[in-house]
Amino acid sequence: MHRVLVVDDDKVLQDSIRQALEFHHFYVDVADNGKEALNAVTSEKYDLVVMDVNMPEMDGIEALTHIKKYDASIIVLILTAYSNVSDAVKVVKEGAYNYLEKPISSDNLVALIKRALKARSLVETANFSAPTLSLGSNDKFVGESDEMQKVFNVISKLAQVNTPVLIRGESGTGKELVAKAIHYNGPRKDEKFVTINLAAIPDNLIESELFGHEKGAFTGANERKIGKFQYADGGTIFLDEIGDISPTMQVKLLRVLQEKNFTPVGSNRDIKSDVRVIAASHKPFEQMIKEGTFREDLFYRLNVLPVYLPPLRERKSDIPFLIDYYVNYFNNVHNLEIKGPDAVALDLLTNYAWPGNIRELRNVIEHAFIIESGDEIKPTSLPETVKKGSSSAGKSDDDEESSIIDFKGIQDSILDKIIEDEEIKDYQFTFATVTDNDEVKMDFQVAKDLFEKEFIVQALKLNKGKINQTALKANIPKKTLLRKIEKYEINPKSFY
Repeated sequence: MHRVLVVDDDKVLQDSIRQALEFHHFYVDVADNGKEALNAVTSEKYDLVVMDVNMPEMDGIEALTHIKKYDASIIVLILTAYSNVSDAVKVVKEGAYNYLEKPISSDNLVALIKRALKARSLVETANFSAPTLSLGSNDKFVGESDEMQKVFNVISKLAQVNTPVLIRGESGTGKELVAKAIHYNGPRKDEKFVTINLAAIPDNLIESELFGHEKGAFTGANERKIGKFQYADGGTIFLDEIGDISPTMQVKLLRVLQEKNFTPVGSNRDIKSDVRVIAASHKPFEQMIKEGTFREDLFYRLNVLPVYLPPLRERKSDIPFLIDYYVNYFNNVHNLEIKGPDAVALDLLTNYAWPGNIRELRNVIEHAFIIESGDEIKPTSLPETVKKGSSSAGKSDDDEESSIIDFKGIQDSILDKIIEDEEIKDYQFTFATVTDNDEVKMDFQVAKDLFEKEFIVQALKLNKGKINQTALKANIPKKTLLRKIEKYEINPKSFY
């Protein structure tokens, strides 16, 4: 459930907004001015703040500045009793998602909040998901690796400017979702986002699809048709597989980028183009330029601030998080309660090369859900391509048994050595259990989960349940901390 803070000194309006949001299943807190809002934000975790401009003690613009400095991921919507263009420009510049004029329609407010939350989900720096899923389905990226953090940083910069963008990467790495993230987090977010796959359109029809045509312009043109550039006016057009178009079409696209206008097929009139162009391809442009199959001037016009999406094999640390995401996703889709892969299946999945990238991983997890009859994904539920193609597929049981692991001293953990606080002297953690027959039983996944939960509980205790302080002192990204708190159902308030 998303948590919203409503800030307004008008108690009637404050209560009205609270009721409207609670009706739509938001968890709502209220504050009477900017100072109270800032105090609330620093002590609780909010997804979104709805805030008035004119308030006593601290106005909305000053509070917005402080909130964004404290946590830039919090969405802020600003309200005002009168239309003021200079204020609107100022709050958006300071980081507000949008600006609404009173009186406010609750339906419009709820719709805007939902749109803002969807937009933010595309660039969350802790939970990222399968790039091939549609915008409107609560999908998120999954990627905590350094490689993906660099991508997210570039996305946040590109969202605020209007330059053309070229997204490069192998098939299945998420190029379309990056394009959506740039669009839906930028100034054109309320306008159209139009996708066209250039590789799927015959060469003789691409020009008509992009720029439209007049009636009778060619055989079969029985009526006038507007093209994608005209349809997307004011918004963004995503040209997927731009490396597949002919040199002739490259010239025409270059003209649109440079002169901001185009001519429909069979027409003698130019049409203005107010469209942001985001292109994508897996093609080797540098080689194509040398061979003369792709124009160098078009490449550099698109490649102002390039986005390169690494293949999954280059960010293996993200694979367990992606698996967790898809397990949760397909549990919801199929109404199941599968925990995830067992240790052997996880090892196979982690050490597979994933030539189809995230798209292939998604399909593999869905395949496992269809085959699996238990509550864990076993190796037998995985496709043969994964089982045979994984670098860990050749391991035998003898190999596992011959691997000697020295666990001596593990329980004398760093936490045990540094924690002197009376409240947490009972800290204990056990990696192994011994049966009545003196058999030592160990389970990597269980131990990993136990350790994560125990680590977060002790870190929260040390920092009195303060999220930001815990993230800083425990050296754990704030978004990761929040996700783990939700996963293990930990209540930070119990440590205040």
